[in-house]
Amino acid sequence: MSISATPTGLAELAAGLLTPAALAEAGVVLACLALAWGVVALLRRGHAGGGFWLGERGYDGALFPWLALATAWLARVLLAGQLPMAVFALALPILASLAALRTVARVLRQAWPHSALAHTLERTVSWAVWAAAVLWITGLAPQVLDTLDSVRWKLAGSEVSLRTLIEGAVSALVVMLLMLWLSAAIEARLLAAGGVNLSLRKIAANATRALLLLVGLLLALSAAGIPLGALSVMGGAFGVGLGLGLQKLAANYVSGFVILAERSVRIGDVVRVDGFEGRITDITTRYTLIRASNGRESIVPNEMMVTQRVESCTLADPQVAQTTVVQVAYGSDLAVLLPALQQAVGRVPRVLAEPAPAVQLSQFAADGLELTVVFWIADPEAGTGNVRSEVNLALLAALQQAGVEVPFPQRVLHQGHPPQTGGKGGGGALQES
Repeated sequence: MSISATPTGLAELAAGLLTPAALAEAGVVLACLALAWGVVALLRRGHAGGGFWLGERGYDGALFPWLALATAWLARVLLAGQLPMAVFALALPILASLAALRTVARVLRQAWPHSALAHTLERTVSWAVWAAAVLWITGLAPQVLDTLDSVRWKLAGSEVSLRTLIEGAVSALVVMLLMLWLSAAIEARLLAAGGVNLSLRKIAANATRALLLLVGLLLALSAAGIPLGALSVMGGAFGVGLGLGLQKLAANYVSGFVILAERSVRIGDVVRVDGFEGRITDITTRYTLIRASNGRESIVPNEMMVTQRVESCTLADPQVAQTTVVQVAYGSDLAVLLPALQQAVGRVPRVLAEPAPAVQLSQFAADGLELTVVFWIADPEAGTGNVRSEVNLALLAALQQAGVEVPFPQRVLHQGHPPQTGGKGGGGALQES
């Protein structure tokens, strides 16, 4: 569709905006905006925000600017010849720029939700789009394009211009954005689908994204005017670089697919890798994200998950044994005390009844009898320190109820009187036992 302005130049545009008919044009444009907003508001009923089309609040999605642009362009076509089209000459490029920016922003935020690079790219595209809109409105776009077309040089035996390269880059950007949007939409559908193991859905999503990005890259190169036959020469150099400098990166990507396919570790498992213990929250094509119970996160390369020893607490059985130690005074009636402590631990909500808790006399310590309490839980991802604290509180309450003393470190001193020598009085000696 054509959105070129009827008036040419800033003087004619300013003169058209000062006419009484400009008020009628402004009213039509506002009506188009209100219609687009009404359609978005109707579609948002019963739908959660945050999607590609509707966004968080409706106007920050991609649907509102595209609807506004479409309705404004249709109104311009219907009112052609009846109004001077000065306001439309200003509104249509602005709406087109806004639609392009909202689309780019939504695609980048869906593809890379927490990436600083995506935010930088979004700002760069924003500056470029608004600069193009200013050139279009002021009528300087044809002169700028002619100037870019005059800058030419030889490249691989053919003559290219700066305008051709910019147009090819824009076409490649559009193709890559389309592929990113498709891959993000498909990945969201796959991860949200139920009935299939999460690891299998994750590997399908990663494979789909890789395939779409590869197709998008080939189409983008073609759109930029780069012949695909030239890639055969680059393929050898890329293979050498992959074998030398990129072998670790390639190993991590391959290991990611191996982990997801074999299901040796899965999202939600509690593992210990290189001294760091936590729950696996995400498995990407390059790394595995492990979150500890204290909130710290570890980014582990997938190659490490394949080549090194990984301790899994929940691979075959989610039940995990935990222990705690308590001391009681010598002379305590263990025949009565041990069953009481076992029952107290069994009443803690997260402690499993089967296997049942056990209380064992583990050591004759210096200050008392050391008892080791063993209990089992089935949800280690919910934390182990909190349930151990609840068990210790239950043990303390049971000991207080039974009147059993929890000993503290104490020493007994014996005072001796050695024989006197040399006619001098000898001081007493202290002996510790």
